[in-house]
Amino acid sequence: MNQQPPLLLLLVGVPPTPSSLRVRVWRRLRALGAVALKRSAYLLPDTPERYEDFQWLAQEVQREGGEASLVRVQQIENLTPDDVLRLFHEPRDREYRQLAVRYRKALQGLDRKSAAASARARARDELARLAKDHQRIRDVDFFDAPSGAEVRRLEETIAMRTRRPETVRREEPPALDLTKLQGRRWVTRPRPHIDRIASAWLIKRFIDAQAEFVFAPPAEFPEDAIPFDAPGAELSHQGEDCTFETLVKRARLRDRRLARLGEVVHEADLRDGKYPHEEARGIDVAIRALLAASPDDHQVLAHGLALFEGLYATTSRKA
Repeated sequence: MNQQPPLLLLLVGVPPTPSSLRVRVWRRLRALGAVALKRSAYLLPDTPERYEDFQWLAQEVQREGGEASLVRVQQIENLTPDDVLRLFHEPRDREYRQLAVRYRKALQGLDRKSAAASARARARDELARLAKDHQRIRDVDFFDAPSGAEVRRLEETIAMRTRRPETVRREEPPALDLTKLQGRRWVTRPRPHIDRIASAWLIKRFIDAQAEFVFAPPAEFPEDAIPFDAPGAELSHQGEDCTFETLVKRARLRDRRLARLGEVVHEADLRDGKYPHEEARGIDVAIRALLAASPDDHQVLAHGLALFEGLYATTSRKA
């Protein structure tokens, strides 16, 4: 069982008048990301920044004639650590889901290539608002609510779709020297989703059977590992291609089943309508289920590798 994080508990008693104080306190608590434990009892993680936030709010309440007590909490007897995390996750998940709906609508708008200039300007304004709202939620997402991953994926997709096209046509990148890729470590971002898992399967299956995989934030990538599906990595999204497609092309893999599988991965990862395969949605749901069931990225990857081995085995050779 996870250990409960240290928490701050703010007990607030607000007088019935003026009513504006109650509204002001409620808005401030919401902006801070505080969650209600009980009526008039609110929680935040115990960090210096959050302690100062609660201190200022307590002083404001007391100055207006109310009551406020700030307490440090190591354990809440009737709540497990998972219960505490759920308290913090639920409001953030709700906000992330609402934001994801807006991101999908914006993505659909980008697909309308014939949109007037005024519509494109409105779309740019909406994307700016989305980025601002996303940052606001992330600032108070203290324990990485699961639904945030979907919003980040949509944001990355839109960023790639709105990236200005290259003005100079690039030559086809050179083929990978597979002899230099044997027995190596490969690194990508944590919580692998569809493209990262598919790419790892491709690496293990066709490039380096002895490959080992590491998960780390991009700033902490080991120097001896080969990065993939990460910002700035050579083996990542290129043009309209997802990482899986980039690897297939760079490794010069002439396999109709891989081409078909690449289309499915592309649609499940980017959802841009380029390859409208029905099975893309099912694979996306399956990977999300694996992530929800296990916090261990290596366990998720192991199940994902088996899934893609099955998909490859059952994919038709007819392009």
